[in-house]
Amino acid sequence: MLVEVRVQSLGLDRSSDDTPVVILKELEGERILPIWIGPGEASAIAMHLADYKFARPLTHDLVVSVLKGLGGTVQKVIITRVVESTYYAELILQRNGQVISLDARPSDSIAVALRCDARIFADDELLQHSSVQIAEDESTSPKRPDPSPEVIGPEELREHLRKLNPEDFGRFTP
Repeated sequence: MLVEVRVQSLGLDRSSDDTPVVILKELEGERILPIWIGPGEASAIAMHLADYKFARPLTHDLVVSVLKGLGGTVQKVIITRVVESTYYAELILQRNGQVISLDARPSDSIAVALRCDARIFADDELLQHSSVQIAEDESTSPKRPDPSPEVIGPEELREHLRKLNPEDFGRFTP
C-alpha cells in the first residue's frame, strides 16, 4: 500500500559526518521516513524549499524543462524499497497518454517532484520499518546512521553545503 508523504524538513546527521537527511512525513499521520542523501541533492531540495532562484537552471530544473518540452509531466514519485541501506524510487511520468516509470534515486526524484508540485508516496512498509527503528535502540541497526538527525533550517544547510570542499564529494577517476 502506498502512503502519501511530504518533505517535512532537511537535517544533518551529526553521528555520520554531517550527512544530509531528508525527512518525509506521512500526510495522514505522524510516521516519518528519514532518507540519507548526498550534499548536492540536499542543496537542490533546500534551495527549492527556500524559494531560492538562480539565473540559470540547475540540473533538476533542467530535467523538468526537458520533460515539459517533450510534452511530458511528472505524475508522482514512489519511494519503493530499501536494500542494504540504499533507498529506491520510481519517477512516474506521463507523455501522450502513456505512463512511464523510471528508476531513480529518491533524492533526485524528490527534487524533481518539488519543482513540479507532484505528489510523493512511500511504501507503507518503509514507514512501518522506519517508525520501529526510531523507537528501538540504535544498536539494533548497526549499518544505519542515527535515525534521529538534528533538523536544521534551509539557511543553515545552505551554509553547511557552501563550506564543503570538492574533496568531500569524492575523487573522480575515469
